Amino acid sequence: MTKRLILAAAAILLLVGCGQKSEMDKFVDNLLSEMTIEEKIGQLNLHSASGFISALRVTEEDENVKMLRAGQLGGLYGTSNVEYLTEIQKIALESGHGIPLIFGLDVIHGHETVMPIPLAMSTSWNMDLIENATRIAAKEASAMGVNWVFSPMVDIARDARWGRIAEGGGEDPYLGGEIAKAYVYGYQGRTGIFSDHDVLACVKHYALYGAAEAGRDYNTVNYGRQEILNGFMNPYKAAAKAGAGSYMSSFNEFEGIPATMNSYLMDDLLRKSWGFDGFIVSDATAVMEEVAHGIGDLQEVSARSLKAGLDMDMNSDGFVGTLKKSLDEGKVSKADIDRACRRILEAKYKLGLFDDPFKYLKPERVAAEVFTKENRDFSRKVAQECQVLLKNDGVLPLKKNARIAVVGPLADDSSAMNGTWSMSSHAGESISILQGIKDAVTNPSNVSYAEGSWLFRDKDLEENIKYGMIKYFMPNYAVPALHTVPQERMIAEAVAKARAADVVVACVGEVPNMNGEGSSRADISMPDAELELLKALKATGKPIVMVLTTGRPLTLLWEDENMNAILNTWSEGSEAGHAIADVLFGDVNPSAKLTTSFPRMVGQLPLYYNHKNTGRPHPDYEPYRKFTSCYIDVVNAPLYPFGYGLSYTTFEYGEPRLSANEMAADGSVKVSVDVKNTGSMDGKEIVQLYIHDIYATSTRPVKELKGFQKVDIKAGETKTVEFTLTAEELSYYDHELNWVCEPGDFEIMVGPNSRDTKAVVLTVN
Repeated sequence: MTKRLILAAAAILLLVGCGQKSEMDKFVDNLLSEMTIEEKIGQLNLHSASGFISALRVTEEDENVKMLRAGQLGGLYGTSNVEYLTEIQKIALESGHGIPLIFGLDVIHGHETVMPIPLAMSTSWNMDLIENATRIAAKEASAMGVNWVFSPMVDIARDARWGRIAEGGGEDPYLGGEIAKAYVYGYQGRTGIFSDHDVLACVKHYALYGAAEAGRDYNTVNYGRQEILNGFMNPYKAAAKAGAGSYMSSFNEFEGIPATMNSYLMDDLLRKSWGFDGFIVSDATAVMEEVAHGIGDLQEVSARSLKAGLDMDMNSDGFVGTLKKSLDEGKVSKADIDRACRRILEAKYKLGLFDDPFKYLKPERVAAEVFTKENRDFSRKVAQECQVLLKNDGVLPLKKNARIAVVGPLADDSSAMNGTWSMSSHAGESISILQGIKDAVTNPSNVSYAEGSWLFRDKDLEENIKYGMIKYFMPNYAVPALHTVPQERMIAEAVAKARAADVVVACVGEVPNMNGEGSSRADISMPDAELELLKALKATGKPIVMVLTTGRPLTLLWEDENMNAILNTWSEGSEAGHAIADVLFGDVNPSAKLTTSFPRMVGQLPLYYNHKNTGRPHPDYEPYRKFTSCYIDVVNAPLYPFGYGLSYTTFEYGEPRLSANEMAADGSVKVSVDVKNTGSMDGKEIVQLYIHDIYATSTRPVKELKGFQKVDIKAGETKTVEFTLTAEELSYYDHELNWVCEPGDFEIMVGPNSRDTKAVVLTVN
């Protein structure tokens, strides 16, 4: 063989062994070779748009332009003003190597067309619905210049005191994983190629933000690796497997190390174990906040965050202000900076920004694609499937010719329908509950209205809750007068309206600022002034339907005992009032089911269905018994369990059946159950499959969701619902953190919720 042939053969072997570089790799390699170290560090810096207040800092009006011209910005977030973003992009292209900016925004549940809050959408248990709702959000955001959304939030939350429970998918890791995938597909599509209507998803908050002690925002997390892998991490993993393009690190610490510099979370798990190849951005000012954790000064924490796997610093200026010095001092390497910069450049390449920096800046799209009738109609459809009927003694559905008194501080509050983290410029156009009812009835003059009560007896507390957010952003904001009408007079008016009506619809609960970020509540009961209203209405003897607007589970013991019906509507978005009326009058049969357990008392928190047994277990619904794991003053069980929700019809479950009583570790078994609609109305039922590993080498939960199906069943019809179980559904992370399916017996349970299940035993060999 000649020398030339030997060299050619070696080149072929090298090409086969290493893989041919993609066009993206070649492009990024070339760009990196031309950039200065300062320009590379600049790509790792993310700022909020001028004037947008984000966490601990406000960007001055000309600060971004100065930094951009100096090559010190990789992206901006906080606005969807197409004209402003276009001008900023032009400046970016004129600076340095003309690298386009990426534009991010908190698009949490819809953009201009507001969808139900994420916790509400999770109660639909309808993954197609969630994906399609997210597609609309992506379409609207991308039409207004945004190409990167800080969503989905997939944090598992077991404590309803935590305000951001409203932004997630509930307490279960399996369901949370399915929801995470639906969001990623909705934002990014399923092809891996970003069209003009696709945006980059940012999975947050990585990781364990929802596990904060006492439900207090930003607080410490204290769990071990086995517990987090089994109980919390699956949604993050599922999002990575679905192809999510970016992740956002969380504020909390894990194992004594802040998440933003935690190499176990970012490198070992996310990248090496799950194969994530996108970039990781910090939450707002999270890098500078590591100083308060007691880890080091800004230079130290910035260097450690970069080396641990963080790629982009949001609003701390830690990277852009200190990494060059750390490089000179040997605390970080050029390879560390290049690696992070490459990930940012790759994201921009995948979005198509190098081909067309103005791809998402097409003003003509706004009128044609944003807040359209089609989008609002779909928002109504989503909201119809996101209302949980918690109680009904037969008063629902209402008759459209009835005399109805609509009362309560949330009855005619359009903006309250949007919920937390809604930045729609059309917020005031959302449909109130009162308007929805008036639009639905035979004669609107039969509908009376009274505001009924304050929110809280404490005026200062109510002012802080209602206007604290806007005062944070606008310190000179003139707060509207509160409590100008005496509470007693408001209640008297509501009672008079109730006495003249056939039925009362009491609209109470939380206003948006009572949940969401920075809105943890130590007391999650009904606000005191609203409770006074409910008690006065109860004294009239009239039937009362409580329409509950909330972003979290509340303690509702008195309400459950005294209200004739409770419809938990959460915060339903742009078409809230119409969708709520659709359910109240029976045009839509409610089908939603809880994804979070509702406690009886706040002292039960954290509360979650998939808990473990103790050595002295106590049945959840049995009264106190000494020397067992229980409370003296309340049963262990939630008021409303995970998976619970009523319908205007009834469903009867048969006994679950297995295709075989034994299963090999590499085999599968089918589980089937007959479900009959025994009522007179067509309905949708969410059939749930749970497992329990009876004996394992590590302790296992009493019950774990491993499958669900939402099925349409006509009145009188019986449907057979079938699930397939494999070792994957029966596996868990053991004490050595190995993913194992251990031989032995498993209870296989099927039912309408986590409490009311029927079981059969499967043996795994």
